[in-house]
Amino acid sequence: MTPEFRQKAITTCSDKIAKKGEGVGLSFYAFFKNKNDDPELLMQVATWWIRNHKLDHFEKAVKIRDMMRAI
Repeated sequence: MTPEFRQKAITTCSDKIAKKGEGVGLSFYAFFKNKNDDPELLMQVATWWIRNHKLDHFEKAVKIRDMMRAI
Protein backbone atom coordinates (compact mmCIF):
# COMPACT_ATOMS: atom_id res chain seq x y z
CA MET A 1 0.00 0.00 0.00
CA THR A 2 1.18 3.48 -0.73
CA PRO A 3 1.80 6.06 1.99
CA GLU A 4 -0.94 8.18 0.39
CA PHE A 5 -3.45 5.36 0.70
CA ARG A 6 -2.49 4.67 4.32
CA GLN A 7 -3.02 8.34 5.16
CA LYS A 8 -6.38 8.29 3.36
CA ALA A 9 -7.39 5.19 5.36
CA ILE A 10 -6.33 6.81 8.64
CA THR A 11 -8.30 9.95 7.77
CA THR A 12 -11.36 7.91 6.77
CA CYS A 13 -11.24 5.96 10.04
CA SER A 14 -10.75 9.12 12.10
CA ASP A 15 -13.68 10.84 10.36
CA LYS A 16 -15.98 7.86 10.99
CA ILE A 17 -14.90 7.69 14.65
CA ALA A 18 -15.51 11.44 15.09
CA LYS A 19 -19.00 11.17 13.57
CA LYS A 20 -20.21 7.88 15.06
CA GLY A 21 -18.02 7.13 18.07
CA GLU A 22 -15.24 4.69 18.87
CA GLY A 23 -17.47 1.65 18.39
CA VAL A 24 -18.05 2.28 14.69
CA GLY A 25 -17.05 -0.46 12.29
CA LEU A 26 -16.13 -0.41 8.63
CA SER A 27 -15.02 -2.69 5.83
CA PHE A 28 -12.11 -2.14 3.46
CA TYR A 29 -14.64 -0.97 0.88
CA ALA A 30 -15.06 2.21 2.96
CA PHE A 31 -11.78 3.45 1.49
CA PHE A 32 -12.93 3.19 -2.12
CA LYS A 33 -15.54 4.78 -4.33
CA ASN A 34 -18.39 2.59 -5.58
CA LYS A 35 -16.56 2.57 -8.89
CA ASN A 36 -13.59 0.20 -9.12
CA ASP A 37 -11.13 2.68 -10.65
CA ASP A 38 -7.96 1.17 -9.11
CA PRO A 39 -8.28 -2.63 -9.05
CA GLU A 40 -4.60 -3.16 -8.15
CA LEU A 41 -4.88 -1.02 -5.00
CA LEU A 42 -8.19 -2.67 -4.10
CA MET A 43 -6.53 -6.09 -4.30
CA GLN A 44 -3.57 -4.91 -2.22
CA VAL A 45 -5.90 -3.70 0.52
CA ALA A 46 -8.07 -6.81 0.29
CA THR A 47 -4.98 -9.01 0.60
CA TRP A 48 -3.72 -7.00 3.59
CA TRP A 49 -7.15 -7.12 5.25
CA ILE A 50 -8.26 -10.69 4.50
CA ARG A 51 -5.25 -12.84 3.75
CA ASN A 52 -2.50 -11.20 5.82
CA HIS A 53 -4.47 -10.19 8.93
CA LYS A 54 -7.51 -12.48 8.65
CA LEU A 55 -9.81 -9.64 9.65
CA ASP A 56 -13.59 -9.95 9.61
CA HIS A 57 -15.57 -8.16 6.91
CA PHE A 58 -16.39 -5.37 9.38
CA GLU A 59 -13.80 -4.25 11.93
CA LYS A 60 -13.65 -1.40 14.41
CA ALA A 61 -12.37 1.77 12.77
CA VAL A 62 -10.12 2.38 15.79
CA LYS A 63 -8.40 -0.98 15.22
CA ILE A 64 -7.87 -0.36 11.50
CA ARG A 65 -6.62 3.19 12.10
CA ASP A 66 -4.09 1.94 14.64
CA MET A 67 -2.97 -0.88 12.32
CA MET A 68 -2.50 1.56 9.43
CA ARG A 69 -0.48 3.87 11.66
CA ALA A 70 1.79 0.99 12.63
CA ILE A 71 2.75 0.11 9.05
